[in-house]
Amino acid sequence: MRKVVKFLAAVAAIVVAAGVQRSAEAAFVGAPMGLRGAIQYIKFDQPTLAPMAFTIFCLKYKDECKPRPQQIVFRGGRLKLTAERMAQMQEVNQRVNAAIRPEPNLEGLRGEKWLLHPASGDCNDYAVTKRHDLIAKGFPARAVLLSEVVTTWGEHHLVVVVRTFSGDLVLDNLSGHIMPWSKKPYRWVRIQSPKNPNYWASLGDRAV
Repeated sequence: MRKVVKFLAAVAAIVVAAGVQRSAEAAFVGAPMGLRGAIQYIKFDQPTLAPMAFTIFCLKYKDECKPRPQQIVFRGGRLKLTAERMAQMQEVNQRVNAAIRPEPNLEGLRGEKWLLHPASGDCNDYAVTKRHDLIAKGFPARAVLLSEVVTTWGEHHLVVVVRTFSGDLVLDNLSGHIMPWSKKPYRWVRIQSPKNPNYWASLGDRAV
């Protein structure tokens, strides 16, 4: 009888452990396509000019564009992706997506005004707000970067890239899911430098 009890207890422990493991994995997935097996890193290419609207944004929000000592010390290092950080990213992505009412910019470059926490706005406002909120939660600025892409329908679009050892992940106002950058159907144009947010670089080929 004791052997049977011990056996059942061992089986129960295995089931519980498996459940915990699945819960941990689910916290990291956060999207149908998942993050497992998708350790993709962005390759920084040549230095390039920052978007003009970003330069104006930095004049308005000077603290958002200050190089931070940690960026120099860590030389643009990635961060460790934990369940807590993944949950924080998901919370910020979903909250900001819900808080800002979509309002397309119909005036082109003249109408671009990158604003933090506006009542309504376009992709630029979503992206800079998410970056601001993640850094406020303790994410290192070197790992939270703005990136300009082109959508499949030819529109320039701004997203946030969080650089982790588990891959470079994208927060996007067009999706409620956080996905590896390699899974996004975009043409990648340029991205902030991890060492200094005022510097931008073009993107090279995708590499594992």
